[in-house]
Amino acid sequence: MALRVALLFSLFGVLLGQGAEQISMEDCCKNGQKHGTDHEDCASLPLISESTTCRIVQEQCCVTVLEDKMCTNGINIAKDQGACDSLFTNTCDTKTTKMCCDCCTLGKTAHELGLPCDHNLSVGHQCNLVSRACCVEGATAHQRELPNKDETTENGDSALNNQCNGKCAHRCVGNDTCACFKGYKLKPDGKSCEDINECLVGASNCRGGERCINTEGSFRCQREVSCGTGYELTDSNNCKDIDECETGIHNCGPQFQCQNTQGSFRCLPKVQCGSGFIQDALGNCIDINECVSQTGPCNRGQICVNTVGSYTCQRNSVNCGRGYHLNEEGTRCVDIDECKTTENVCGGHACLNMLGSYRCECEAGYMFNSITRLCEDVNECRHYPGRLCAHKCENTLGSYKCSCTTGFMLAADGRNCDDLNECESTPCSQECANVYGSYQCYCRRGYQLSDLDGTTCEDIDECALPTGGHICSYRCHNTPGSFHCSCPVNGYTLAVNGRSCQDIDECVTGSHTCTENQSCFNVQGGFRCLSFECPNNYRRVGETAARLERSEVVRCVKSCQPNNIACVLDPTHSVSHTFISLPTFRELPRPEEIVFLRTTVPAYGSYNFGSYDVKFDILEGNVDNAFDIIKRVENGLYVGIVRQVKPLIGPAMTVLKLSMRNLTIQGDSGHNIVNVHVFVSEFWF
Repeated sequence: MALRVALLFSLFGVLLGQGAEQISMEDCCKNGQKHGTDHEDCASLPLISESTTCRIVQEQCCVTVLEDKMCTNGINIAKDQGACDSLFTNTCDTKTTKMCCDCCTLGKTAHELGLPCDHNLSVGHQCNLVSRACCVEGATAHQRELPNKDETTENGDSALNNQCNGKCAHRCVGNDTCACFKGYKLKPDGKSCEDINECLVGASNCRGGERCINTEGSFRCQREVSCGTGYELTDSNNCKDIDECETGIHNCGPQFQCQNTQGSFRCLPKVQCGSGFIQDALGNCIDINECVSQTGPCNRGQICVNTVGSYTCQRNSVNCGRGYHLNEEGTRCVDIDECKTTENVCGGHACLNMLGSYRCECEAGYMFNSITRLCEDVNECRHYPGRLCAHKCENTLGSYKCSCTTGFMLAADGRNCDDLNECESTPCSQECANVYGSYQCYCRRGYQLSDLDGTTCEDIDECALPTGGHICSYRCHNTPGSFHCSCPVNGYTLAVNGRSCQDIDECVTGSHTCTENQSCFNVQGGFRCLSFECPNNYRRVGETAARLERSEVVRCVKSCQPNNIACVLDPTHSVSHTFISLPTFRELPRPEEIVFLRTTVPAYGSYNFGSYDVKFDILEGNVDNAFDIIKRVENGLYVGIVRQVKPLIGPAMTVLKLSMRNLTIQGDSGHNIVNVHVFVSEFWF
């Protein structure tokens, strides 16, 4: 492997002419060796130069490190195991390892058979080196040192070196021939020397568990596994016991003395306990109970009595069992009559004496316990569940009693339960209905049961219900158990249904205050006294009515005086007044049609008759744009329809001034004015 690196350096002068950047080949090789040592992988080498030569040297030096390591592993396996069967798998990683293992085995075999180590087998240069190294392993020293160059002078090497004209790096052996010191080998130039890697060629004598590390001219063995707790590694690569007592790293207390052991230490007490005592972890002397720790320390018929530091044996006396005692002479055991000697031993129950014991004859509802020797109460409710009482069973001393759940009472037999009529005690504020085991409270119309106690009836506020605002058309008044509706004080009366408000027509009942020259017009919740005078050059059509109906029209037509050209040219043909009463709507989901303006103009009329179209406009009085006017065709004639599109809040009054213009092919042929008097009441629908 080292030969390969030498050849690479010899090629440096040839490859340098490729134009790569100037970088030391030694640096390229050292980088490759370091990467192989640290990562054990040469597949992803970081390039330190763009030079092709540097890359080749870097890769080959890295591969050489890996192959040296694998070869060393193979040599160690051959030395330790004597066979290479564990490397049977011939993969890329184990190929070099197996080759070195096999070649080392070959050299060891040659040494054992007494064959020369320098054989001429064609097994390859690397295999020859490994085989020879393992063959001469017995003669290889553990540590090699370079001889001092000054010593060669005494052996006459100085004179020999002169024969080589001083060209030898180490020493001259005569005839212009150079040689190297121990641990080195001659380079191909015949004068320079290079270090022999004893670890690579297997010339080391490191033991199992040690790793060979090559040094300049020699090698050293380093232990791969630590010595462990209590030991330290010496300079000779051996594990030496640490004397914790001498180094003072023990934890023995002041009452103990430290004693070193292999890999550890012991703490021995300074004070030694005498016979009959044992020492605890703190060094205190504790008495030994020989009567317990020993088996039969005394003879038969004797009892053991422990003493401090020892024990004594005493003669065994008569010991009577339970229920017996010694007779007066103290010679035998006689029965104890517990029924006579012990007061109330059975707790009021009958007592029956027995040999060595007694028995209680328990009363009904009790049971004798042979362990406590007492009469104990029998829990009948637990022994006979669901068989004694219909509802609930409660145990008592010597007996039991039954009880009922809420809504029932105990029957005459003391076991069953009858339904209890709770309504007899009037638990409800109004109506009560008894049900099995309970009762139910009911309320009369207009009341509801309280959620708090379920018995009290509370008044229902019908006016506060979600639909309460629609129960009465005007106002709702709650009363206990009911409600009533009311209407505004003036202008309305309550309808027969008791909820709606009906308008009073003061014009019909005669309760209005209009004069003879005024017309009474009924509105929602009141009336209006109206009087109209036709403007100049207009005259009224019809007589003044004492009472005006809804949408009734008061009409004034143009009546010009002779020679009144201005009157004749005035385009207004007529001025009309109509009346309408509207309520205050809460909401107006769609436009409400309130006034119809009918004409005699046919739709799609012919130009020959001078008629063509009619245009309707609102000239004045459209408060908040609450009204609009549209044109529609009904029965072949044009009709103008006034609509309310937004609610108006009363009381309010406005006059809508409407214009109906006749349009012909010659232009505007005149128009009519209609004044719509709109009265909005304060009453809400």
